[in-house]
Amino acid sequence: MENMRSERRFTFFSTIDVPILVVMLLLIAIGCLMIYSTTFDWSYQDFGSDTVIFMQHVRNLFVGIGAFVVLSVVDYRVWKRFAIPILLITIATLIAVLLFGDGVWGARRSFLNGSYQPGEVAELTVVIYLAAWLSSKNTRVGSVINGLLPFAVLLGIIGALVLLQPDLSTAATIFVTAGMMFFLAGANVTHLISVLALMGVSGYVVSQRLNYAQGRIGSYIAGLTDLTQTNYHTQQAIIAFMNGGWTGRGLGQSLQKFGALPTPHTDSIFAVIGEELGVLGAAFVILLFVILVIRGLQIARRALDPFGTLLASGVTLWIITKALLNIAVMLNLVPSTGVALPFISFGGSSLVTVMAGTALLISVARVSALQYSPERKKANARDDRSRGDGRSR
Repeated sequence: MENMRSERRFTFFSTIDVPILVVMLLLIAIGCLMIYSTTFDWSYQDFGSDTVIFMQHVRNLFVGIGAFVVLSVVDYRVWKRFAIPILLITIATLIAVLLFGDGVWGARRSFLNGSYQPGEVAELTVVIYLAAWLSSKNTRVGSVINGLLPFAVLLGIIGALVLLQPDLSTAATIFVTAGMMFFLAGANVTHLISVLALMGVSGYVVSQRLNYAQGRIGSYIAGLTDLTQTNYHTQQAIIAFMNGGWTGRGLGQSLQKFGALPTPHTDSIFAVIGEELGVLGAAFVILLFVILVIRGLQIARRALDPFGTLLASGVTLWIITKALLNIAVMLNLVPSTGVALPFISFGGSSLVTVMAGTALLISVARVSALQYSPERKKANARDDRSRGDGRSR
C-alpha cells in the first residue's frame, strides 16, 4: 500500500516537466502585464473601468488552465484513438463558421462575437491527427499513394476551408507545421517540396484575389529597400522598437499603443514589449521560446512511442511557428499576418489552444518520466522475475 501511494505521488507531482511549465507561466505572466498595459486606457474610455478587457483575458486564462490541467493528467496516447473524430468535428466547425460565423471586415472566422475561432483549433487538430496517422504501422510516408496523396488531400481540405474565411496566416501556420511533421516522419523530400510549393502557389493565387493581401505583399516588397514604403502597421511597430531602445521606456509607458499602433493587444503586442521593456525585454521573450523549443524537442526524443515523438515535435514546432511569424512581422521580415503571439496576445481561442497543446507536451513528458521512474523500474524487474519463476516451474 505504501508503495502504491509513493508511486501515485510520483505520478502526479514529480513527473511534471518543470522547464516547460516555468516557460509557459513566465510567458503568460508577461502576457497579463502587457495586455493590461495595452488595454487599460481603451477599457476605461469604452467601459468606465480600466480592467474590463483585462478581466476578459483572465476569464480566458482560467478556461485555458482548466484545459491544461485535464490534458496534462490524461495519458496522451488516448488521443490517438480519437484523432479521426476530432478531425471530423473540426472540419464541421470550419464549414459551419463559413455559413453561420460572425462577419467582421469581410471575413467569417469566429463564433460568439469572436470568442471562438475554429481556425485556431484546427491548427492543433492537424498536429494531433498527423501524429496519429504518420505513426501508424500501416502508413508508408515515402509512398505516393499511401503517403503523399492522403497528406495532400488533408492539407487541401483544411487549407481550403481556412482560406475561404479568409485567413491566410492560419493557413500558412498549418502548412508549415504539417510540412515539418511530414518531413520528420520520413517523407520523401521531393514529395514534400512539391506539396508545399503547390500550397504556396495556391495561397499566392488566393492572396491576389484579396485586396488587403495584395496591399500587404506589395508594401512588404517595397519596404525591403525602404522602410518608409512599407505598410503603416509595420512602420509603427518599428517606431515602437526605436522608442524603446535597449532598456525600454518602462512598463505601461508605451506611446505607440495609444492609437498609432494597430491592435497593440493582439498582433502588435511584441512591438509594445519592445517599446516598454526594450531590446533586452524582447530578447528575454525570444529566449523563453528558444528554451521551449529545445525542451519540447528533448521531450519528443525521449517519448515512448512514435505517436508521442510526433505529437511532442508537432506541438513544439506549431507554437514556435506562430511565435516566429508574429515576431517576424513586427520586424518586417515577412509580410503582415494576423498571427497572435502564443501565451501573450489577447484572444481566448489562441490562449486556450496553445495551453492545451502545451498540456499534451507535458503529458508526453509525464508518461515517459513515469515509465523510467525508479518505482516503475522496480515493478518491471519484479514482473520479469515473476515471469522467469513461472517459466522455470
